[in-house]
Amino acid sequence: MNKVKSFFSKSYVWLIMLFFYLPIFYVMLFSFNESKSLTRFTGFSLQWYKKMFETRTIREAIYYTIIIAVLATIISTIIGTLTAIGLSKSKKVLREVVLQVNDLPMMNPDIVTAIGFMLLFTSLSIEKGFGTILLAHIVFCIPYVILTVMPRLRQLDDNLAEAALDLGATPFQALTKVIIPQLKSSIVAGALIAFTMSFDDFVISFFTSGPAVNTVAIYVYSSIKRINPTINALSTIIVLIVTIVLVLMNVVPMIKNRKKEEGFEK
Repeated sequence: MNKVKSFFSKSYVWLIMLFFYLPIFYVMLFSFNESKSLTRFTGFSLQWYKKMFETRTIREAIYYTIIIAVLATIISTIIGTLTAIGLSKSKKVLREVVLQVNDLPMMNPDIVTAIGFMLLFTSLSIEKGFGTILLAHIVFCIPYVILTVMPRLRQLDDNLAEAALDLGATPFQALTKVIIPQLKSSIVAGALIAFTMSFDDFVISFFTSGPAVNTVAIYVYSSIKRINPTINALSTIIVLIVTIVLVLMNVVPMIKNRKKEEGFEK
């Protein structure tokens, strides 16, 4: 009976894995297809990668996507981390109210947030473009950073900062040399989530961007009505970059911890 349960549980896991990853492998395979066909592989070719880098629209979409994601990540991580630290020192009532408000953007459907931003910029007569899409990305990324950093703050000992102040450190030194190093892992996690949310976003970007600014998500959406194998090449590169980053983020800490353990043993 246990063997039967084990067989079905393993089969279920493999089916889930196939459901998630088979489409990705399909896209990667046909990015090397010689023809435009998306159903029949006719031969190996790198022409779609070459065409992708030769197409100005795609280059601009990649540029804007990366720049917006990086800037939104840096700014939202700084603001979100400082906000979380401030909330941890605030009164309980104020902290709970702010955290409840902080959850609203994550609970709201993206379309509601996107329309809200669009109406706000329109009512203020702000021309939509790079600035509006960057501002929108910063705003909707901040709650994810706060939500990631707050649990770690609850685990910190409040006496650490007070001890640093008693020993002559300034509030800024206590913040940068005592509190933030203790939050390093959660800050990095919040930054990665913010980068992913910004890089992957379509709905908010679509409603807040102007005609002169295209992101990868908007470009892909505008190309779905016609066969465009360059999208497969673009998607493959994105998947590879994300995979490399995730591997580095997980492997590097493991190597450092192993070296520390070996050092202690010696």
